[in-house]
Amino acid sequence: MDKNIKTRIDGFTIRFGEEKDAGIIYNLVKELAEYEKLLDSLEVTEELLKETLFHRGVVEAIIGEYKHKPVAYAIFFHTFSSFTGRIGIFIEDLYVKPQMRRKGLGEIMFSFIAKLAMERKCGRLEWSCLDWNKPSIAFYKKMEAEALDEWTTYRLDGRKLEKVAGEF
Repeated sequence: MDKNIKTRIDGFTIRFGEEKDAGIIYNLVKELAEYEKLLDSLEVTEELLKETLFHRGVVEAIIGEYKHKPVAYAIFFHTFSSFTGRIGIFIEDLYVKPQMRRKGLGEIMFSFIAKLAMERKCGRLEWSCLDWNKPSIAFYKKMEAEALDEWTTYRLDGRKLEKVAGEF
């Protein structure tokens, strides 16, 4: 059975990432970090991605290929809403190489994940977007997504996370 899922764009397919794809995904993650001006905070390694994506079973990845070359990826995982009593999907990354943008590939990747959410009986599809990323914000608005401006994301990491954990 062909693992490549055909899309409405000729030559563009989507497939689920496999362990052998860790290097491809790692390079795309680096490109995304550079685009988001966050390369200096990139800590992930190819080995860590391989472990997290393909051995722990908590995160999934899809790869978009144009004419058999990787040009896009998405990483996502399940969430849970106690209010709806249902799982959801949170998209951690959705990235299309700059030279392949404005061709509808991102929309197809996004729609594929939405279809997965429906098939898995998810109640929500959620993600975050940097407030300066106007092209992505326009894309999400086109998808009729709602910005949850009344919610603020908080984070503990590094030493701060260690400190709080040590207080137990």
